[in-house]
Parts: sequence; structure tokens; C-alpha cells
Amino acid sequence: MAFQETPVFIPVDFMQEFLQESFAQVGCSLEESERVTRRLIGANLRGHESHGVARMPRYVEWVQKGTLIPNQKIRLIQENEVLSILDGGHGFGQSIGEQTIQQGVEKALKHGVSVTALRNSGHLGRIGDWAELAAESKVASLHMVNVRGSLLVAPFGGVDRRGSTSPFCCGIPRPDEPPVILDFATSLVAEGKALVALRGGTPLPEGAIIGPDGKLGNDPLPLYGEIPEDRYPDPNVGPGALTGFGLHKGAGLNFFMEMFAGALTGSGTSAGIQDTSLRRFCNGMLSVYFSLDYFHSDDWFAQEVRNYIDFYKDSRPAEPDGEVLIPGEVELRLMKERMNTGLPLSQTSWKDLTQKAEKIGVDRKLVDQAGNFFIPN
Repeated sequence: MAFQETPVFIPVDFMQEFLQESFAQVGCSLEESERVTRRLIGANLRGHESHGVARMPRYVEWVQKGTLIPNQKIRLIQENEVLSILDGGHGFGQSIGEQTIQQGVEKALKHGVSVTALRNSGHLGRIGDWAELAAESKVASLHMVNVRGSLLVAPFGGVDRRGSTSPFCCGIPRPDEPPVILDFATSLVAEGKALVALRGGTPLPEGAIIGPDGKLGNDPLPLYGEIPEDRYPDPNVGPGALTGFGLHKGAGLNFFMEMFAGALTGSGTSAGIQDTSLRRFCNGMLSVYFSLDYFHSDDWFAQEVRNYIDFYKDSRPAEPDGEVLIPGEVELRLMKERMNTGLPLSQTSWKDLTQKAEKIGVDRKLVDQAGNFFIPN
């Protein structure tokens, strides 16, 4: 059973330097190292530790195994005025995702709407990044994602792994204010949250894990199985599975992420009945873009959004000291707080990062500095 540890707080500037150097050591260009690091830190700043800096050791192992390839550029497979079918070549998702969104936004600004179908991307990270990036150009967007070669989630009514965490995201821009972003896994929790809990971070909610006997719980260990000292936790080997959110509703949405992001894009679903081995890991993403200037040449949309948000938040809170929040509001508040306090990490998670950095030859001064953040026994 995993227990929550007292966190250490790592300054954002130090984490940026530490991770940039780590990714440079495995062959990422300076530009890509900076981009990947910035996106991972951005996830932690917003409270999404599951898609944040804790991913570094796994990314490094994927590069070393050839599963993830640094410095890739997207390849155009087919296009017309409003559609681009793209191949990410198993590059870092933080680079491939950015290139994909740029193509989709460019077409939407020219034609009003567009679609990108991305296949064979490395882990795309926090999908909210891509809705935010589109919103910078006054483009609203929807994003459907699957994970080929990832069997983590049991279907509703079953115990065997049949799908991935398959996130859904959408976002709308607002003038002079941050965009409104909704970003969630269609499993009850993302696998990264199980990893964070396993390494001493925030515990999982009850019912997030289903065992091979069909019993629900919140212990992440059944997802990973027994973990040897020299091995980073692997979610593919445990006897348990993640559950979908919202019973049959979440499971149904999870199923259609496989259809749209996996089958339709050409990336491939998480698995098939004929498979004799695990498919090569990658993300597929189907994205749809809407240029607001084509839908509303004046500020009607912005006014309508503002009016509805005011109406929405005017609801009486269910709890005496409660507050009604719109999607993304918690993340924005956390970001302001953590820019000052630093990124909270469990000691085990920070140890994972520092040990991996040392193994790949990160500058000794940075590794020694990292050791100063541990809490003495």
C-alpha cells in the first residue's frame, strides 16, 4: 500500500535547468530540451503531476530503448484545404504536438475550420497545452487522444485491460483573460496519477483500481506488480487495471477515443484480438479547430461566454464555504501559488529524477544541488 510522503518543494528555475540538461544528455536539441521541460513543468504548476516532471525517468528509458526518438519533425501524409493527416515519427509529443497544432490553426485561420489527424506521436503530455496553444490565435478546439500499445483500463463490467486512459480536451479563447480549458482522462484517473500515488504523492480516490478478482480499491500497486529495486515502475505488468470514470458513460467515451484517435487517424487502437504481443507505444490525436473570426466577426461570442460564466458561477454553493468554479479555474490558481512556492514532489519521486539524472551523466554540480532539497531523516 502506498503512503503519502511529506513533499519537497523544487524551485521552478532549478527544475527547468535540471530537466533541460537531462533531456540534452539523451540527445534532444537545446530547443527540444527546453520545450519538453517547459511543458512538463507547466503540468506540475497546474496541479497535473501525472503529466509533469515525474515523467522524465520514463522518457529517458524510452529514448534508450528506441521507443521515443528525439528531434523529430511531423511528416505530412495527406491534406486538403481543411484536413492534415500527419505522422509524428515517434518523436517527443511536446514537439510533435506543437507542430500539429500549428498546422491545424493555420488552416482554421484561413478556412474557418480544420481537422488534424495525428498518428505515431510520442507521449503528448498534458493535452490542455494544445487547446491553450490554439486559443492564443483565437481558435477554439477539441482534442481526442488514445494510446496505442497501452492496456491499462478495464471496460465497464469487466476486469481485464482493454483500453488506455484516452484523454479528451476542449478549449475556448477569451479576450484579455486565460482560455477556458477542460482536460481529463476517460479513466477515473490518469496512469500518471497512479504513479504519483505509488511514489508517495497524493493518494488515489477509492475505486480507481480494479483487481483481477473484480474488487475495487485505491492501492496503485496492483497496476504495477512487484517492483525490483533496479526497475522503474512499469504499469504494463501488474495484475490490476484502472477503472473508467462515470461507470458506463466514461467507459463509452473511452471506447470512442479509440475509434476517433486510434482507428480513424490511422495510429491504431490500443490493441486487437489478433495481437500476440504489445503494440508499439504511441499517441494518436484527432483535433478539430474553429476560428472565432469566421463564426463571429464582432465580439458577440466573447460577451455570450462572459455572460454565461457569470450566470454559472452565480449558483449557490452546495457547501457553506464552497465556490462554483469553471473548468480550469483551480489550475490557474495553483499555477500562481506554485510559481512562488516551487513544485511539490514526494521524496521518492524526486529521488527517481535525481538518480536517473546521475545515471545519464547530468552535470555533477546540478546533481549535488538537487540533493540539497531532500528533507533530512
